[in-house]
Amino acid sequence: MTERALVIGASGGIGAALAEEFARRGYAVAALSRRADGLDVADPASVERVLGATQGPFARVVVATGILAPEGGRPEKSLAEIDAAAMARVFAVNAIGPALILRRLPRLLPRDAPAVAAVLTARVGSIGDNRLGGWYSYRASKAAANQIVHTAAIELARSHRQAALVALHPGTVDTPFTAAYRGRDKLPPAEAARRLAEVMDGLAPAQSGGFFDYAGRPVPW
Repeated sequence: MTERALVIGASGGIGAALAEEFARRGYAVAALSRRADGLDVADPASVERVLGATQGPFARVVVATGILAPEGGRPEKSLAEIDAAAMARVFAVNAIGPALILRRLPRLLPRDAPAVAAVLTARVGSIGDNRLGGWYSYRASKAAANQIVHTAAIELARSHRQAALVALHPGTVDTPFTAAYRGRDKLPPAEAARRLAEVMDGLAPAQSGGFFDYAGRPVPW
């Protein structure tokens, strides 16, 4: 029987690449997105409608949604730039959205077979690795997402003992998401997806609740 993979946020650069990578690896892929399915991760009713109609089980689940800043904005460079409404929007998409999705994760995973679920967060969400400052809303929302993943993994382990739920840092991927930000080491989406899929293949239940980068290395909280 062909194993199945679920990619949430499949219309984005990394999400689309992950859907293609899982298909290349032989999975039957279910791809959900705002563009194709009207999935708004910040809207509880939308999440309930779309995920409520999605039937598992899935051996792989990836949440590949997120924003750097509200449309037309940019990450804050200083405390003086913090705006309450903008910060709330970033948290709604980057932290509350994944939480609403993870709320439905237990029924999407098999109870009696290995499975790996991942939420794509970011190294800049690491408190211990923060040496540059700035980007208050994005950093804090990703740190919150990491805590949500870690806490959900503890609960998931009680009912799904062969499953692993982790936060993954995909690296800086060359997509429209990062187009405005210069970087010498941007990864092509296909390469980032390949690396992330390999990391997921190597995870065991004992690593559930962890935070790893695209090479499988632990990232400081």
